[in-house]
Amino acid sequence: MSIAAPFNPKEITLRGIILGILITLVFTAAQVYLGLKVGLTFATSIPAAVISMALLSAFKDATIQENNIVQTIASAAGTLASVIFVLPGLLMIGWWAHVPFWPTFGACAVGGVLGVMYTVPLRRALVSQSDLPYPEGVAAAEVLKVGMASREGAAEGKAGLRAVVWGSLTSALFAAGGAAKLMAGEVAVFFRTGAGATGIGASSSLALIGAGHLMGITVGIAMLAGLIIAWGILVPLMSNLTPLAAGVAVADHALGIWKTQVRMMGAGVIGIAAIITLAGLAKPILGGLKSAMDTARKARLEGAVLERTEMDLPIFIVGLVTLISLVPAGWLLASFLQGGPLAALSAPLVAVGVGYVLVAGIFAAAVCGYMAGLIGSSNSPVSGIAILTILGAALSVGMVGRTVMGPEVAQALIAYALFVTTVVLAVAVIGNDNLQDLKTGQLVNATPWKQQVGLLIGVAAGSCVVPPVLELLNHANGFVGAPNLDAISD
Repeated sequence: MSIAAPFNPKEITLRGIILGILITLVFTAAQVYLGLKVGLTFATSIPAAVISMALLSAFKDATIQENNIVQTIASAAGTLASVIFVLPGLLMIGWWAHVPFWPTFGACAVGGVLGVMYTVPLRRALVSQSDLPYPEGVAAAEVLKVGMASREGAAEGKAGLRAVVWGSLTSALFAAGGAAKLMAGEVAVFFRTGAGATGIGASSSLALIGAGHLMGITVGIAMLAGLIIAWGILVPLMSNLTPLAAGVAVADHALGIWKTQVRMMGAGVIGIAAIITLAGLAKPILGGLKSAMDTARKARLEGAVLERTEMDLPIFIVGLVTLISLVPAGWLLASFLQGGPLAALSAPLVAVGVGYVLVAGIFAAAVCGYMAGLIGSSNSPVSGIAILTILGAALSVGMVGRTVMGPEVAQALIAYALFVTTVVLAVAVIGNDNLQDLKTGQLVNATPWKQQVGLLIGVAAGSCVVPPVLELLNHANGFVGAPNLDAISD
């Protein structure tokens, strides 16, 4: 189905921006919670599009392009919640007792802006001139087309909104029942396997059922396979190699093997998969970029005028914003080191950190953007990129800080490497989501530069939401290994 768009359709509007930010508040909170609980985040484009269509249908002049901007803002903001895969490490090692607003906001905002800028030149290579399927981006575009094409489609949008509201209320009541001990929230059984141990558990949560529905059966099968390999094979095998000691509970023995050995093996598998992915993507990404540059050069020489649907942010603006973003990035990293045991090495560490964000961010955005086009942003190997990024950051930072010894210095170097990785991860996840949104925009005849501005608005909104939600969960649940908040004074 094709959408006939006017020459200059209504796209970025005040009501659309406000609606996108309001949806962001809900989806970002959900992403942070579910990401910490199950280790996965999901694309919010489709539910955001459904909510947008249902609410904007009250305005007769609403357009499909305006709805597209709303879902773009909401999805970009929710994507930033993926920094939870790294940032809580600062709490776990005891460097932070609380989640400070401004450093967290700064890491998300700087990384997000760079992620948007890096994906502008990638749009032609990986979206316009590519045959990548972008499954989630295409699905979001189809939802928008159906919802705006007819009165029946608008009715479906309202029905979808009602389903979202009722699902939220039902899930909240179910969770309240678990909190009140009216039903079991989690059940786990651990047992001996020869000289070793293993276990099996289950959790009752409608939120997880909803997340599974959004992620799809493929991700569910992959997680089930990993569960069987970990707890059905590796934990029994490795716990038998380290027999149960006297006085140690079966559950403690199995969980100890999983935490110290099996989980590390899983991280290694993710890292190797990410390296293989990087090696395989180098040729298509470079080829796509070369094709895009050749097309742009040909159009400039022939004096061709780009159509509205092919107009990106000017490359001069992209370069200028990228360079300007390095200034707050440097200030952010310097502030993180100020007053600590690494203050004397602040200058070289900041230089290394900024350079690493600049270079590693480009590769991370390109790889994640390509994988979003190949298998969707929900299935993109962001965790693998995070592991490779922290390894690279640790190596780079360690080379500078190796001249200073001591346990406090070691902890400070770990904390700094985690903070630098948080910025790079923000670049990666925004690149992961942005190209998918730009694919949706291409299919509904949106203006790329306006959508890229919408992405920047989403980054700003998400950066404001992530810190307080993360701190709220820190107070409510805490993190494994983090100091007891009640024993720490503000």
